[in-house]
Amino acid sequence: MGSPILNKIGLGNIDILFVIIFLVLCIVILLVMLIMQNRKLNDLIGRYEKFMQGSRAKSLEKKITDLFEEQSVQKSLLENHSRQIKEIFRKHQSAFQKMGFVKYDAFKEMGGKLSFCLVLLDERDNGYLLNSVHSSDGCYSYTKRIKAGQSDLELSPEEAVALKKAIEDKE
Repeated sequence: MGSPILNKIGLGNIDILFVIIFLVLCIVILLVMLIMQNRKLNDLIGRYEKFMQGSRAKSLEKKITDLFEEQSVQKSLLENHSRQIKEIFRKHQSAFQKMGFVKYDAFKEMGGKLSFCLVLLDERDNGYLLNSVHSSDGCYSYTKRIKAGQSDLELSPEEAVALKKAIEDKE
């Protein structure tokens, strides 16, 4: 059974049922695509509303501007803090960080280990050695400069022990 419309377009020998089935199939495919696009649109609307959070375009523009200004302030603070940390680190290197301490009896007739040797060193093992010798006549103190863990002057055994303790100080 031929259709006059199909005959006019040159498809007169095709059954109308096949055309209707083809058109129904196209409608079903288009409905599936419409449902998929609707879901994508709803997802996009949800993300948009979350992004806007009740804001209008003007207030959103202000929020973005405020964020850029805040980022600029944060960057400035970071640079300032970096400079301060470098300065503190530079000063810390020359601060006394290591200590060696030895108490001893300077003279055999004296007891109680009243004499002592104190060594204070920085990170590079530079610093001072303070020796205080207690005798029956009084107490005498003197210092020696330490550079790179060495003294220009000869060290007594107690001073050498105190210097070694300071150099090995891990705290």
